[in-house]
Amino acid sequence: MAAPFSAPPSPSDVSPAAVDAVRRSLDGRWSWLRDEIRAREDFAELHVEPGIDAETHRARVWEMLGQLAADGHAVHGFPTAVGGRGDIGGSVVSFEMLAFADLSLQVKSGVQWGLFGGAIQALGNPEQQARYLPAVMDLSLPGCFGMTETGHGSDVQSVHTTATYDPATQEFVVDTPTESARKDYIGNAARDGRMAAVFVQLWSAREGEVPTRHGVHAVLVPLRDEQGNVLPGVEITDDGHKEGLNGVDNGRLAFHGVRVPRENLLDRYGTVAPDGTYSSSIESENRRFFTMLGALVRGRISVSGSAVGAAQLALTIALRYAEARRQFAAPGGDGEIVILDYLAHQRKLLPLLARTYALRLAQNELVEMLHDIQTEREAGGSVDEKRQRELESRAAGIKALSTWNATEVIQVCREACGGQGYLSENRLGTLRADTDVFTTFEGDNTVLLQLVAKGLISGYADDFGHLDTLGTIRFVADQVLDTVAERTSLHQLAERLRGAATGGDDEEVLDASWQIKLLDDREEHILDGLVRRLRPARGKGVTPDRAFAIFNRAQDHLLHAARSHLDGLVLDAFNRACEAQADPTARQLMRSVCDLYALSVVEQDKGWFLEHGRISAARSKAVTAEINKLCHTLRPHARTLIDAFGIPESWIDAPIATGAETRRQDEAIAHTATLRG
Repeated sequence: MAAPFSAPPSPSDVSPAAVDAVRRSLDGRWSWLRDEIRAREDFAELHVEPGIDAETHRARVWEMLGQLAADGHAVHGFPTAVGGRGDIGGSVVSFEMLAFADLSLQVKSGVQWGLFGGAIQALGNPEQQARYLPAVMDLSLPGCFGMTETGHGSDVQSVHTTATYDPATQEFVVDTPTESARKDYIGNAARDGRMAAVFVQLWSAREGEVPTRHGVHAVLVPLRDEQGNVLPGVEITDDGHKEGLNGVDNGRLAFHGVRVPRENLLDRYGTVAPDGTYSSSIESENRRFFTMLGALVRGRISVSGSAVGAAQLALTIALRYAEARRQFAAPGGDGEIVILDYLAHQRKLLPLLARTYALRLAQNELVEMLHDIQTEREAGGSVDEKRQRELESRAAGIKALSTWNATEVIQVCREACGGQGYLSENRLGTLRADTDVFTTFEGDNTVLLQLVAKGLISGYADDFGHLDTLGTIRFVADQVLDTVAERTSLHQLAERLRGAATGGDDEEVLDASWQIKLLDDREEHILDGLVRRLRPARGKGVTPDRAFAIFNRAQDHLLHAARSHLDGLVLDAFNRACEAQADPTARQLMRSVCDLYALSVVEQDKGWFLEHGRISAARSKAVTAEINKLCHTLRPHARTLIDAFGIPESWIDAPIATGAETRRQDEAIAHTATLRG
């Protein structure tokens, strides 16, 4: 039986060493780098005052980007051969830390070094890397990442921009055939970018032959000269004022017969010889496409980390305010009640704090996985395809959860701070506007969850690159009932923690093995049901429209399967972090936060658990009661838990979180005492 629950120690017993131990757990493998960045005295200056016009905002962000480049902020993830540090995980962590500064600066840095530079690093050959990456790192070559089109966002494989090889001149001719083929919402395009990595349908043939299409590839296309003048054949328009991130110069790109040298094709996965002959080490067009996208997964993981950082900052502001703000007279006393002492307020913020803790720990594991796989690949090693697919699936899922979480957290924090939260100086409104787009860029979250769910079917990852939509539907439907994806890590953890729990409802809901087993059973049941719903689509006699109709009607089930799988992965990461924590005080505190996260997941979906007989009505009530108890127990430790985020005081930059509200309340209390005296 799991150890019985004991309340975390009182705040006076939580030593600085224990708080530091929690912080190190949240910081993960790159704790040293986070500390290095925290120690930068100039970091607090990397922000823009609210209310300025877009052009001034853009100019200030460009200035700050130059400051980051001069300080070597960009070098972490690039190869040592071109002057980088070769630390891929470090590049993601350094990007995450910018979430505490200015989000426009963070996104613009991500475009320059993560997307533009990342495309050259992941898709280019060594000569291209040596030629371009030093200039990318020091910002002498500002660039863009031209993937999204007006007519194709999620469906990248169907982009319409073309690059057709001309063997007579050994050049590619880049064209935008229709208005919907414009590259849209491209960061750095409207103002600063001088080159773009443009994703195109590649056509080539030897002279005199009919060109053949080879699928999506990336070509480097110059946009402006060194004086900033737009080059002939390139059309650039400004996307205009946005709901947020107005320090980023998003624009639209169109190309009209733009010629670029053959050497501008990023050709790690497919090349065109001088005579127009195409060759690739990956024969299947589908597999080649997904291999290329898989190499660019770092951007998606970086967005996920940014969302977690934004949620941490919002919770820090709101919980600090909640510990200072008082409202309504305390019974039997002269003062007023601190609003965080109200259960309703605890219920607003503390479960979200627990979820953000859980996502921070899951994000850390994701960054480690990315670092290990891509470092191995950069060193010339062979990366197991199943492991790569697992990385891509997990990156898609954690990105969806983290960005949705940020949207919810920031809105709830704004409401929890009342009118003060609506003031620009307190940052929550800016955070809300700037992070809103995170749910749809680097992959629309609903589409990403569908990718996660498809990958759960056993064997799907191995055949992913060979199947079209109909083939996918039939393959999924043809699986036998018990061939769903293995959930080995979660299942093994449950077995390791499981004991013969015989206590009552209140005790057992705090048993980690019970929590894990409950989520594991839900995932297995939902996946089994999904296979049954899709099974009628199998067979040669099923027409494509009929197969699609069956698949389409099961999309709600598909999304629920993905969400249940991800909930288990996140809980798994939290439990591993608790087990790895050596400090007993820190471990108990983290264990209570983990319990709050797990039970909140159960409470959110308790309708399903009740409908399917996984919990009784009494157990459901026990879950809710225990959440209330955990909120009460953790309330004295709220400041400790947000201090463990390790956000330096000067970075918070919100008056309601830095003592102003406490001073106001002290003055009010003194004034009340004077009136009564």
